[in-house]
Amino acid sequence: MQKVLVTGSAGFIGFHTAVRLLKEGYEVIGLDNINDYYDVNLKYGRLKESGIEKDQIAWGKGVESSKYDYYTFFKLNLEDTESINKLFATYKFDFVIHLAAQAGVRYSLENPHAYIDSNIRGFLNILEACRHYPTQHLVYASTSSVYGANTKMPFSEHDNADHPVSLYAATKKANELMAHTYSHLYNIPTTGLRFFTVYGPWGRPDMAIFLFTKAILEGKPIQVFNNGDLQRDFTYIDDIVEGVYRCMLKPAKAEADFDNFTPDPASSYAPYKIYNIGNSKPVQLLDFIEALENALVKKAIQQMMPMQAGDVPGTWADTSNLNETIEYKPRYEVENGIKNFVNWYQTYYSN
Repeated sequence: MQKVLVTGSAGFIGFHTAVRLLKEGYEVIGLDNINDYYDVNLKYGRLKESGIEKDQIAWGKGVESSKYDYYTFFKLNLEDTESINKLFATYKFDFVIHLAAQAGVRYSLENPHAYIDSNIRGFLNILEACRHYPTQHLVYASTSSVYGANTKMPFSEHDNADHPVSLYAATKKANELMAHTYSHLYNIPTTGLRFFTVYGPWGRPDMAIFLFTKAILEGKPIQVFNNGDLQRDFTYIDDIVEGVYRCMLKPAKAEADFDNFTPDPASSYAPYKIYNIGNSKPVQLLDFIEALENALVKKAIQQMMPMQAGDVPGTWADTSNLNETIEYKPRYEVENGIKNFVNWYQTYYSN
């Protein structure tokens, strides 16, 4: 049985990814530090859903799932070099899916040091562990935020993305550069996935759909930034997980005809790839709010706000590369995805 490390497995995407891998028959080792960036009860709720009970969890101790036969969870910091190396030495992972990170554009304005600790130091530990305990493929989370000041739409991996407008985006761009270095030096196959506005059941409370749903149900105003003149490539969680899983099974390979004179940022002479992973159907923010109102059967009180620092007016993923490589085609329309989220939200918070 092949072993997969999923970092951030108490997080939104990590939780769903771990469950998918377990259902596919892999042995999964989950890792998360369960920090308090947002409500830890939601993180413990995800873990409980995957058979890991809160009262069993302790630092550095492996906890076996009561629901899945081959799932073990560790509470660890990515920055803990010794513990990360020990984990790799013990399990000798076939694949590594690195989803743990300090997320959030706005929070990076308040607590920048957390992003360097987790996203830079932590990622270095993962790369070093993959170097000393070789894996077939390292798949890691990047973000659409790396496109920053780019205005050419749709965003393409082949375009330059060297003008980030938030520290969060800068750290994820740094991750891509670090991964390339290790692919070059140590022949480690690495694939970076630039996620586009992921939403769905068990999502993060700092994301728009979560904030909007809570406020609408409580009869409070929602903050609509840039006076609603925003568009996002909202991507449903199941479509994201499908892409992550398929990419894992397609280790990055060197491009035989790579042109060093006009280098393509999305590939390399080393086993290194970068892909957008999104819905490829940007939605206007006001249309998204209307779809949410329909699902909740309640109107929102809209408070128009200026553009927030570190934010961008629009995102739109060109996923033609991913489609060509793994036949990636998102299945969920926004209206259906929103209904699934609302159903989960109302059930979860009614208990």
